[in-house]
This record gives sequence, structure tokens and C-alpha cells, in this order.
Amino acid sequence: MTTETIFGIMVTLICILPILILGIVQYCSKEPVGFWAGKEPPKKEQVSDVRAYNHRHGLMWILYGAGFFLCFCCGMFLEGAASAIPALVECIVGLLFMILYHNKLDRIYLKKGDGRK
Repeated sequence: MTTETIFGIMVTLICILPILILGIVQYCSKEPVGFWAGKEPPKKEQVSDVRAYNHRHGLMWILYGAGFFLCFCCGMFLEGAASAIPALVECIVGLLFMILYHNKLDRIYLKKGDGRK
């Protein structure tokens, strides 16, 4: 194993582990979880099914982190700039998908008339 590979694995773990841990914590949470940094998560009485809401948010983060790990694995077999393309796609497309999916979950699980959008 080369030094570059070991360094790449360490950087990947340092970057991906917090995303995976966030997903696991959200998946197991009893209180409603948030998505946006600095924005308060909804209150328990504002969510119709807290368990399903949290499971879907947590799974979303877990899949996002797993996607980055898969990109890293693919990058080990590609050379040069081609190895960065899957990670760039995962980062941009994955983040946009997460935003859209979070908004969908809000429409599904947040009760109407609670003042939230």
C-alpha cells in the first residue's frame, strides 16, 4: 500500500465518519431532527410521525456518506482528474437531492397550519 493510498483512506475516514455518525444519530433520535445548520428543528407536536421523519432523514445522511465512500473506492481504480469526477458529482448532485428530499419530507410529515413552510 502506497503512502498516497494510506493518506487518502485517512482523509476519507475523517471526512465521511461525521456524516455517517450524523445519520446514525438522526436515525436513532426520539426528538425531531433538523437539516439546516442554525435553524431550529420542528417541535414534536409539529411532526405527524417523528420516528419515520427521523429515520428518513438519518438514512438520507447515511446514504450520502456511503456515496462518498463509494466514490473513494471508484477513485482508487481511476487515475488523475477522472478520480475526482465521481466525488464532484456526489457532492453537488447529492447535496441538491438532499435539499429536495428534505423539503419533500417536510411536506409529508409536518402538520399543516403550524406556521412553517
